[in-house]
Amino acid sequence: MSWRSHFALSKSQQNGIFVLVLLIIIFQVILFTTNYFSWDDENDISENPEIEKYQRQLDSVKAAEQTFRKDTIFPFNPNFLTDFKGYQLGMSPEEIDRILNYRKEGKWINSEGDFQKISKIPDSLFLKIRPLLRFPKWTEGVVSKQVKTQYNAPRNILIVDLNAATAEDLKQISGIGEVLSERIVKYRYKIGGFRSAIQLQDVYGLKPEVIAQINTRFEVLSRPDPAVQNINTIQLEELAQIPYFDYEMAREIINYRKLHERIESFAELSKIKGFPSDKIDRIKLYLAID
Repeated sequence: MSWRSHFALSKSQQNGIFVLVLLIIIFQVILFTTNYFSWDDENDISENPEIEKYQRQLDSVKAAEQTFRKDTIFPFNPNFLTDFKGYQLGMSPEEIDRILNYRKEGKWINSEGDFQKISKIPDSLFLKIRPLLRFPKWTEGVVSKQVKTQYNAPRNILIVDLNAATAEDLKQISGIGEVLSERIVKYRYKIGGFRSAIQLQDVYGLKPEVIAQINTRFEVLSRPDPAVQNINTIQLEELAQIPYFDYEMAREIINYRKLHERIESFAELSKIKGFPSDKIDRIKLYLAID
């Protein structure tokens, strides 16, 4: 009786196996060769000090960029705190809500102490946030809202600083209600603080007789930066920051100055289309012609 081996292969099967083994060997050689040259190139690069230096600089820039995007929090005015900003600062939802609810009542935060008192954040978090807090310059150094003065009012009237008055303070004036009082405070923040009471004329809806009443009880006692700049030397970016100009008007004024070499009088500026000639008296609080 003859036994046939289970491992006996036909000639075609043997050829197939041979081809398969040959292909495997070829692929192995290709892979080895590719890795070898790639490794060799890396060695050459690492041995080049100039390339190493450049690579380190590139890695440093990438790392700094990632850190900046992830961790940097810019200074901010807490009166305009948002949920996202509060989350970035590490505040709890309750602490954020206390600030937002306080602002919804028409009240303003004028100091670092106010911010901590209202939000009730712990001292450890306050010390981290404190360097980021920014307030208008006119709020700095305001110790008291009310001072006795003779000025243009009787001795028994307490004059309130217009730059420290709250919406509630302003409501004491006849003709000023919820809307107007809040509008005055918002405008004050918009222009960075009143430099003169004549700027009340720019608050929409305030009638002259109401402004006259305000002037009997309120006065600008803590002025913001009083520096008056020369219109013939001021730069475009600085000019655009003045409350009565936008960027386009500031550029028109600079172009006019360049064309005529200098500006001799404010009357000249009325030649510029759109120039607010009716507000010259307020503009002079910020600009002078030398």
